[in-house]
Amino acid sequence: MSSKPALLIEELAFAYPDGHQALFGVNLEIQQGERLALLGPNGAGKTTLVMHLNGIHGAQHGFVEIDGKRVDVDDKAGLKEIRATVGLVFQDPDDQLFMPTVFEDVAFGPRNMGLSPSEVEARVTDALTRVGMSQFAERPPHHLSFGQRRRIAVATVLAMNPSILVLDEPSSNLDPASRRELAEILEDLPITLIMVTHDLPFAYELCERSVILAEGTIVADDKTSKILKDKDLLQRYRLELPQGFSL
Repeated sequence: MSSKPALLIEELAFAYPDGHQALFGVNLEIQQGERLALLGPNGAGKTTLVMHLNGIHGAQHGFVEIDGKRVDVDDKAGLKEIRATVGLVFQDPDDQLFMPTVFEDVAFGPRNMGLSPSEVEARVTDALTRVGMSQFAERPPHHLSFGQRRRIAVATVLAMNPSILVLDEPSSNLDPASRRELAEILEDLPITLIMVTHDLPFAYELCERSVILAEGTIVADDKTSKILKDKDLLQRYRLELPQGFSL
């Protein structure tokens, strides 16, 4: 395992073409194997931030490093390596599933890496096993439930063997059983995990550390349990625990 941080962000700032400033000098360091929840109100810049981690957005000021390697959108070879290292699971699984079968969807990334057919099959088999979806390999993704499609979306990323898994609102729109099943899958992954979520109990269950992003800056960084016990902090940034939830 590398001695370098899994993720290092220094003074990251970003504005959209319309002039909206989404990030203002964000600094963040995440160690190998750490699990971090990224919390904050809508419009805080959370999705903008994670889109810098694999070069969907390029840093306009400051920088992002993954395992000591600078994310540079102009370095095509380096960017390909970064995108194999940082797996991003979008909020809507249908943004990631577009092939006729589950197998083809999960195989898409490894094939693009130029792996042999046997290596591709091994990657797909392993990824589907990890998410408990092996028996659905030949099914069309659009015939599956939303929760099953989200697990397949996770599998498409795991098939790339990333060392960092980034999930955008992974528990949204899931029924309680699907939410529990996804939590169990994520709990078992030996990987650095970054999770954007409004689901505070899900963050508490899976991530020992949380940061709160508000108006493009990090305003809190502590143990998840400590942040969730600070009622004033949660109220200030429009974060709420479910009624009756106790730590």
